Amino acid sequence: MSQIGKVSFATVWLSGCSGCHMSFLDQDERLIDLAEKINLVYSPLMDVKDFPDNVDVTIVEGAVGNEEQLNLLKKIRERTKILIAIGDCAVTGNVTALRNTLEKGSEEILQRAYIELADVNPLIPNDVPKLLRRACPLNEVVKVDYFIPGCPPSADLINYVLTEILAGRVPNMEGKAKYG
Repeated sequence: MSQIGKVSFATVWLSGCSGCHMSFLDQDERLIDLAEKINLVYSPLMDVKDFPDNVDVTIVEGAVGNEEQLNLLKKIRERTKILIAIGDCAVTGNVTALRNTLEKGSEEILQRAYIELADVNPLIPNDVPKLLRRACPLNEVVKVDYFIPGCPPSADLINYVLTEILAGRVPNMEGKAKYG
């Protein structure tokens, strides 16, 4: 899958709203410059079923909220050279982690979402991944190499970080990023 001279690149969406992917796409014409340097090998924007081996750079949006995401994140870390947590959910847990304050945990969440708030056919599904007891940011599960905070981070910040990394430089985040 790799193209000569290009960096293999992946994007992943865990428990989040997809706002970080929207900001990624908001790079607009800068995506053309990026496309000249990367080979997109995995993303919710494409139809690849299994995370590939030997990925150079992966950006991950969203907190880790269920067992499927936990297993995927561990696989991503094993197969990726540079892992970037993008957005406040991936960096801190943010909105997804609000559920951590509930006393009963996942049972209370499922009851509320699928029974109490259902207009038709109240039923808790049994074919969805099991929720973790608490949602957590990526760095509580795996080593993260870079963090891009923001809800969502701006396209300019995403482009800056990726451009620096692809040029072999460490991005200087001082004064460039904020939470929320």
